[in-house]
Amino acid sequence: MTISAGIGIANFNFDDTKGFWKWIDLCDSSGVDSIWQSDRIISTDANLECMSVMAALAGRTKRIKFGMNVASLGLRDPVLTAKQCATIDVLSDGRLLPAFGIGSSRSRDYVATGTPTAGRGKRMDEGLVILSRLWSEESVSFAGECYQLDGASITPRPVQKPLPLWVGGSSLKAIERTARWGTGWQAGIESADQVAPVIKAIKEKAIAIGRTIDEDHFGAGFGFRFGSSEEPIIARYNKVLSGRMGQDPSKYTAIGGAPEIMALLDEFRQAGVHKFVLRPIASGTEDMLDQTRLLVEKVLPSVAALN
Repeated sequence: MTISAGIGIANFNFDDTKGFWKWIDLCDSSGVDSIWQSDRIISTDANLECMSVMAALAGRTKRIKFGMNVASLGLRDPVLTAKQCATIDVLSDGRLLPAFGIGSSRSRDYVATGTPTAGRGKRMDEGLVILSRLWSEESVSFAGECYQLDGASITPRPVQKPLPLWVGGSSLKAIERTARWGTGWQAGIESADQVAPVIKAIKEKAIAIGRTIDEDHFGAGFGFRFGSSEEPIIARYNKVLSGRMGQDPSKYTAIGGAPEIMALLDEFRQAGVHKFVLRPIASGTEDMLDQTRLLVEKVLPSVAALN
């Protein structure tokens, strides 16, 4: 079992694309385990499309792994998605970490793309089967309610065998999907006490159906900032987070320095989390670079010492 720390991004918090690539180069060269891009299509905030980012990272980076946190499979055609993932894994020499969730029924992405929310659970269930089979089998026939395949094949198939299949979500159905098809589980914006029972339930369900998921393939994340809780950026962040979650934002963020970040990380570790996605609370290229450098210098050595 290993403990690892990657870094996550949602909004495009950079001055320009040169700043983004400067940050990517820093992550790739400094021991960050992985980069995770959130998935959002329709938004007034600046967001990059996650599958496009995966392809771009395959060409730009040399060492770091990268994944979606998490891509909505209720919106995406599973055959096209399987082909995209296989291509990206091949071009990156096996560094893609595919991760999928169902997506919120309230998301404007469904309305804007003309995708019905009804039946999205069934589409995801069948989609996970199609993804895993197309990545590993020479010929796939499938007769589902939503999708049908007759001798379908994709070539080249992924470099990773098997290609990881991370699943997001904490509902009973998400727990069952993870246990049945997932190779890992990724939490959303959830506290350690919310994550613990989900991890326990996934493990129990997997054992019941004759599967196991590696202990170090349970992931969660939180926002962090080296600084003071009095900073205006923290007040803005907490206002958005508390409005969205309806709970104390301190359960989801670590503000201060390395001791505060490691303390919250340890709470999640006690809940069964081994893979971390840490999200810089920052604005602008230099702030993102500064926060990431501090993470690399002051936190990653402590994370490595846990192994």
